[in-house]
Amino acid sequence: MAHIDYYLATISPYTYMVGDRLTEIAQKHGATVTYKPLDIMQLFARTGGQPPKDRHVSRQEYRLMDMERSAKLLNMPFNVKPAHWPTNMAPSSYAIIAAQNAGGGDLPALVAAITRACWAEDKDIAQDEVIRDCLSGAGFDPSLADSGLLSGAETYAANLEEAVMRGVFGAPFFITDDGARFWGVDRLSHLDAHLAG
Repeated sequence: MAHIDYYLATISPYTYMVGDRLTEIAQKHGATVTYKPLDIMQLFARTGGQPPKDRHVSRQEYRLMDMERSAKLLNMPFNVKPAHWPTNMAPSSYAIIAAQNAGGGDLPALVAAITRACWAEDKDIAQDEVIRDCLSGAGFDPSLADSGLLSGAETYAANLEEAVMRGVFGAPFFITDDGARFWGVDRLSHLDAHLAG
């Protein structure tokens, strides 16, 4: 059975735009997925990238245009300048890690809900009540927002170290069990083709 390690950032617009397509691809090919939330700003610092605010103005302008166009093509609601961005991504990442460990809910739906809250609903995904609502909506116990914080922090840090070691430099980033790497929401079709052989 094929496997995909999915490195994601809860404040990444392109992680939001993955939507349910990764789940569809995984189901199509009988692949399993492990979700690996990480600190995208630390990843940039470690791999030669820059936070959007520090990029040349040409890159900043293009990023805004590209995000808006991409969301329209995907028919996804999108606020190009959300009210609570950037925000502390650790609490929402810990919740995803706790939910993955606990099981029993819909993990892809949780990731979609958290990223949608940021990019389409103008909610602060660092706030407990927002995270609890996302957990509950995806079929998880909302108390996971407060449990396993130490374990979540350790896994979150380990995900970053692992990502750097494995050649990850952005999000979303997908690595298959045979070592193939795919960066960006626009490479999901490449991932699909790779899994098809």
